Amino acid sequence: MGLLEDKVVLVNGGSQGVGAAVARAAVREGAVVAVTGRRPEPGEALVEELTAAGGKAMYVRADLSDAEQAKNSVARVVDTYSRVDCLVNSAGLTSRGTLLDTTPELFDRHIGINLKGPFFAMQAAVADMVGRQAPGTIVNIITSSAHGGQPFLAPYVAAKAGLIGLTRNAAHAHRWDRVRINGLNIGWTATEGEDATQRAFHGAGDGWREEAAAKLPMGKLGQPDEIADFVVFLLSERSGVVTGSIIDWDQNVLGGLD
Repeated sequence: MGLLEDKVVLVNGGSQGVGAAVARAAVREGAVVAVTGRRPEPGEALVEELTAAGGKAMYVRADLSDAEQAKNSVARVVDTYSRVDCLVNSAGLTSRGTLLDTTPELFDRHIGINLKGPFFAMQAAVADMVGRQAPGTIVNIITSSAHGGQPFLAPYVAAKAGLIGLTRNAAHAHRWDRVRINGLNIGWTATEGEDATQRAFHGAGDGWREEAAAKLPMGKLGQPDEIADFVVFLLSERSGVVTGSIIDWDQNVLGGLD
């Protein structure tokens, strides 16, 4: 039996990066998986990959910065599979902005994708769980930068720090419903989105991953498949009673100074 045998798992922002890795791990552990994303091509390609490997998966096109689309992502899964047992909010926007140069439009985009989308997806998923009087689990992919972060991440940090508060608030509110909600503060991770960000904002070339890895304690960036295994554990019954926890998943030690 897999850790998520016969569970219905919705991975928002699941068409690439950490979300796609979570979808693969969930299918491997016996789950039925739905993934959302704005672009159909990678989402449909991932579903084809998962079904070719013997899994059961579907793609839902959604712009999670729109509250109605975030809620509809849950509704589509419930319509198809009759329930949502687990939700992972992994969509994220990391475009740069400081306190001094962030425009209201950029700030709103960060809030929309990094906070509003998770809020309303959680609202719909928890409503389904509570309505069925069934337990459920949610994992929010957050960031170690939510502790402060670099100056060029001001709107990103603001939104993700809000997601930490939301995670704890919702976990407390629904603990008696047996809905467990936890967050994962991931560090610098080797994803397609991070590659695009490094090239667009920092002038990175083809060897940036190797250069970055050489400066990190473990000699590598965070790996999506390793993060995915931990997310699956948090979604599963093997993580026991834990809820409302924000776990720092990184190789830099918070508070440690050289």
